[in-house]
Amino acid sequence: MNTRMKRTNVTRSVLVAAVLLAPGAVRAEEFVTNRLTFSARFGFNISAKFKGTTTLPLPTNTRTTPRGDLYNYDDGYALADSSGNSGGQTWYWGYDNSASQISGDNILLSRSTPNREFSSPSLQSDPSLGCELVYDRLLLVKGNVRFGLEAAVNYLNISLSDRRTFSGTASRMTDAYPFAPGTTPPAATPSSPYQGSFDGPGFVIGTNFTSSATTVPGGVMVTGQRKFDADVWGFRVGPYADFPIGTNFNLWISGGVAVGWLMSEASWSETITLGAASEASSGSGKHDGFLWGGYVAANVSWDVNDRWSVVGGVQYQNLGVYRHNFGARQAEVDLSNSIFVTIGASRRF
Repeated sequence: MNTRMKRTNVTRSVLVAAVLLAPGAVRAEEFVTNRLTFSARFGFNISAKFKGTTTLPLPTNTRTTPRGDLYNYDDGYALADSSGNSGGQTWYWGYDNSASQISGDNILLSRSTPNREFSSPSLQSDPSLGCELVYDRLLLVKGNVRFGLEAAVNYLNISLSDRRTFSGTASRMTDAYPFAPGTTPPAATPSSPYQGSFDGPGFVIGTNFTSSATTVPGGVMVTGQRKFDADVWGFRVGPYADFPIGTNFNLWISGGVAVGWLMSEASWSETITLGAASEASSGSGKHDGFLWGGYVAANVSWDVNDRWSVVGGVQYQNLGVYRHNFGARQAEVDLSNSIFVTIGASRRF
């Protein structure tokens, strides 16, 4: 009799404990074993710029002499006259400003060229829009902390455009043409430049010139528009740690390796100006390439019920700097300090 009662009491105790503990155990198992999260993803701190390269077209000086020959300097010309520069002199020359282009017994004539590279202002479009699908798998539990492996695929669209005017550095080559000491060259002003004729006669200058070079900040002016569009497909994988906070909240952090496949399209339509010379430059191109780097992320979730949660998070990702030459331009996209904000829903199973 007593033994039967004891067995009955033990059975009742086990059943009561199972009823009380089962929901928590089931929820814990569902929560930590598998978790699938789909989120909208907003990218910040992503920028791009265009650079001029060595193939940049040199602006053409369209000014002509009275005879119809093109100027060979930005501020004048010195060409072979009808005598074939007899005696090492020519009267077939001209200049724009006697006040600034006469130095001692020399006429100074200059031409400018763009330096090897120049950069447009950074193009930024915050935020860049995308989405992400994340899978979390439990590997280890220590106390209240759950550890596992996280894998995610994501997509991001980058669309950047700009119409600002910017400047670049130019190199100026100045040639000094000598004239006879004690003589005075014809006067010239920008509104009334001096233009010597091919047939002459006229004031002569020596053709044995000396050269010097200077750097001119802001000597190149670029106007027009630039555009860069890209689709970035990404994958990231790494460990995570999940920390329960109270009854319905959880914080999980993760970090690891990130990979991106960038499919880009760039275009530009610009006018490049150096002094009185200008040149139109336009083009476009497509390219795709892989990028490698890493990430760290932190997420907070609120459990709506035993299976569904609302999730918000922040990610830092470094995929380096993407560069590619599109003809006469190089596009440079900085993905080395990208910040992403995510918001979505997760399901435990």
